[in-house]
Amino acid sequence: MSQNKSGGIQGMLAAIVIPAALVISVVIFKFVLGNPSNFQDNNPELNPLPGNFLGIIYKGGFIVPILMSLLMITITFVIERFITIGQSKGSGRVDSFIHTIRQALSKGDIDGATKACDAQKGSIAAVVQAGLKAYKQMESDKGLDKEHKVATIQKEIEEATTLELPMLSKNLVIISTIASIATLMGLLGTVFGMIRAFAALAQAGSPDATALATGISEALINTAFGIGTSAIAIIFYNYFTNKIDSITYGIDEAGYSIVQTFTSRN
Repeated sequence: MSQNKSGGIQGMLAAIVIPAALVISVVIFKFVLGNPSNFQDNNPELNPLPGNFLGIIYKGGFIVPILMSLLMITITFVIERFITIGQSKGSGRVDSFIHTIRQALSKGDIDGATKACDAQKGSIAAVVQAGLKAYKQMESDKGLDKEHKVATIQKEIEEATTLELPMLSKNLVIISTIASIATLMGLLGTVFGMIRAFAALAQAGSPDATALATGISEALINTAFGIGTSAIAIIFYNYFTNKIDSITYGIDEAGYSIVQTFTSRN
């Protein structure tokens, strides 16, 4: 029940954060970056005031709020993954927990291992606890042979793992998608900016310096925003993937220890 509730909350978070980030980005773009005080003669159609960074970003054009929303979404889900994966690891170090479980199992102290799970909490502890529960049941069950008992323990561990692991990778697909599309959106903004710049050069007579500067600004600002957002998304996607692999390895190691202990002691 708790897993389903957590999954529902995470699904709602995605449905809320994405449109909210877009709305907030548009508001910031129009009323903060596009504030007339950021521009010459208080006119957003003119060049930004010298050194006014907000006005310079505004000149990036309509792609800027899209890239801003992608950055906000990335930051939001990075924080959410930090919290979720941190909770899944439990209250202590994973390697220390696995070591404690192995020591308890080597002594045949199933109750001690169960208490360690209660203290650790998290996904690994939940899987180990499911395996220990099956372990105790199989020890007291005299109607099955050893092979079927081992298979039953393995099945319980696999089912518990199947319930826990999807929660670790949920919403990572959003971060990985942004890692890909942020750069593309930045390039799209760059193309629009260069079109504007070349249009200014193509005008009859002397080129429109203001339009040329605006086009170049739009190109460079969108490129910077897109590459920066994509870099952040890639870094944290790889970081979280590595953390999930570590947790998965811990689950597999603990499950293997439970099965091997049961096999050697029964």
